[in-house]
Amino acid sequence: MQRSNERAHLEHLYQRISALRAQVEQEGAAQYRRWQPYLKRPFFARSARNLADYLVLRKHDLRPLQRELARLGLSSLGRAESRVRENLDAVLATLGRVLGLEELPYPTPEDFFAREAQLEAATEELFGPGAGPRILVTLPEEVAADPTLASGLVAAGMDAARINCGHGDPVIWGAMIAQVRQAAQAQPIPILMDLSGPRLRIERVQAERRLFVGDPLLLITQPAFDEPCPFQATVGLPEALSGLQLGHRVFLDEGKLEARVERVEPQAVLLRVVSTPPKGFKLQPEKGLNLPDTPLAIGPLSAKDLQDLEFALQNADLLGYSFVQRPEDVERLLLELEARRPSRLRGLVLKIETRQAVSNLPELMVRAAGRWPTAIMIARGDLAVELGYERLAEMQEEILWLAEAASVPVIWATQVLDRLVRKGTPSRAEVSDAVLAARAECVMLNKGPYLEQGIRVLSEVLRRMQDHQYKKTPKMRPLKAWAKSAW
Repeated sequence: MQRSNERAHLEHLYQRISALRAQVEQEGAAQYRRWQPYLKRPFFARSARNLADYLVLRKHDLRPLQRELARLGLSSLGRAESRVRENLDAVLATLGRVLGLEELPYPTPEDFFAREAQLEAATEELFGPGAGPRILVTLPEEVAADPTLASGLVAAGMDAARINCGHGDPVIWGAMIAQVRQAAQAQPIPILMDLSGPRLRIERVQAERRLFVGDPLLLITQPAFDEPCPFQATVGLPEALSGLQLGHRVFLDEGKLEARVERVEPQAVLLRVVSTPPKGFKLQPEKGLNLPDTPLAIGPLSAKDLQDLEFALQNADLLGYSFVQRPEDVERLLLELEARRPSRLRGLVLKIETRQAVSNLPELMVRAAGRWPTAIMIARGDLAVELGYERLAEMQEEILWLAEAASVPVIWATQVLDRLVRKGTPSRAEVSDAVLAARAECVMLNKGPYLEQGIRVLSEVLRRMQDHQYKKTPKMRPLKAWAKSAW
């Protein structure tokens, strides 16, 4: 009786997985057909099909099925990101043999691990040869005038260099690039130039002072607005205010201040502060704004971006695209590239920094990677404000999974080893964060006085984790920490 029940259970499990496999095949193929007009690079086409399959697979709650498969010693599908149909086929092949059914073929090793190899090839195409995650370093402007800085960063282990076009000018950028290339003659280092995008920031304030909970704050589109409010600030991108509505949240300086919309007028929006640091928030120019509840119909390429684009395409290897949110935004940049036909550009980096970008991520990757080698950057500072800090940890995981399904490299960015780079000693929490970053293809460090030390520490953390983990898969190397000789 027990053997009969076990067989019936296995047959039911086989039918469930077969039905899931058929749905993945059918709906994944339909999605792939919709994407085909954008797939101009054969290298990416197979990954796009796997991404379509993954989106179908993850529509289901697989948790009960995972437990049953794990109990039987079979793949629980928990690492299927890069091989959706191959993973399902392998499970069905084993169950079929146990049940004595017509034998289905197992995926070949080449097919099963194909997109792992493709992801590494895509990483090398963008960031150059290497083993494990590459280290991307945001260059300080001082590099332009000091060749020892560039050579120190290269010697410490910098794999790629980033220039933020929100700071400096073409003269400074050109000098920075020249210093890096001079220092990295033995192994050329790719240069990423990051277009700043539309700058949603405070431009001017009536008086620099501290805001506290309960204070009013008037955002205005032009100076000297006639309103008796002690706290007034001019916004650098006035069209952004047009979408604000009562109750919408407004954050300043990466969430240090939170306010809610109380009144909307044609040229001004009155906010009420609901959260600040204990000592208040000093209202100053250049503080960034986030409007997570407000759809922003703002083009991602400003007039300044188009000027910077000309320089970047002549001098950089990678182009960073800020504030990309919709498929139309990708098409906009591709039109600019097609008009200029850049010869030295290796590929694109899409910065994922808003809620809308997250919701459109599959389409953004397909539109960009279908025509150019593409990576995505998880801009965790802005995302934390847009999504909420409670949601960020969950969402950065999901972004990693989705990108792996598409064989698109990921840059793990914002405040990696931040205290170490700024003050010379790391916190335990940020070292743990660097360990998590090892699942990305590239990790970004921001500038600071201890940047070289930060590169060396990050390099060692990534090197050690490379022996223990690949993406979500633990590597079962021998554990030696408990042997006396290990210390």
